Amino acid sequence: MQITQELYTYEIITKEQTDVIPKAAACLARSFIGVNVSGKWVQEPMVGQLNLDYDDFYQFTLGYLESTVEQGYCAVAQDIHQNVVGVLAGDTNAPEIIGEDVFEGSFYDMNVILRVLEDVDKRFMEDYKKRNGEDIKDGELLHLFMLGVTAEHGRHEIIQQLGSRLMTKASSQGVKAVLGEATNPKSIRVMEKYHNMKKYKDLDGNYIVHKYQDNNKLNGIPANIADGTYILLKEL
Repeated sequence: MQITQELYTYEIITKEQTDVIPKAAACLARSFIGVNVSGKWVQEPMVGQLNLDYDDFYQFTLGYLESTVEQGYCAVAQDIHQNVVGVLAGDTNAPEIIGEDVFEGSFYDMNVILRVLEDVDKRFMEDYKKRNGEDIKDGELLHLFMLGVTAEHGRHEIIQQLGSRLMTKASSQGVKAVLGEATNPKSIRVMEKYHNMKKYKDLDGNYIVHKYQDNNKLNGIPANIADGTYILLKEL
């Protein structure tokens, strides 16, 4: 009799799991800064273009997880050695537009990414208000903020498992829809294929997208790698 061992275990973590949170932050930071997967270099295009530093990005992801984990929308995949090899982290806060630089020092260029996200979020919020006659409230949408996978094998299965756990929970909590900002074609394809999210069109029928070629800090990203950050949505 053959026993097949599951490669990974999945769970939504809580703020009490103080040993897992830093591991989750490290997994996210590594996958955004860049990770070698089966001989292929995978990284988030804006982070790569701006050449952000791992330590700075780790502190950012750790801060995000520590401030949102108690909402119950951070799912992790762990291997048999309890290494965190996949993370999907989100929150149900209404999008917030700060409109000014919040990062400084060696992490100053993170402001460029923040501006891109705020640009698409703001246009989405305006379109939402036109459609619904009111602003987005906390708890209405699950905002999937960060996805990171450092595992060599079963990457798509990890993405599928993490997403379905969060979406099932959001649906049971009465959340109306799932929102994400996809910064490259790979994340768009993955979220379309495994979670049925779609590129969002505004009332005029246009995609909400921040084009990298129109951004003087990001126009060095080759168009065949990524052309912009898009809003993705799925109604629950």
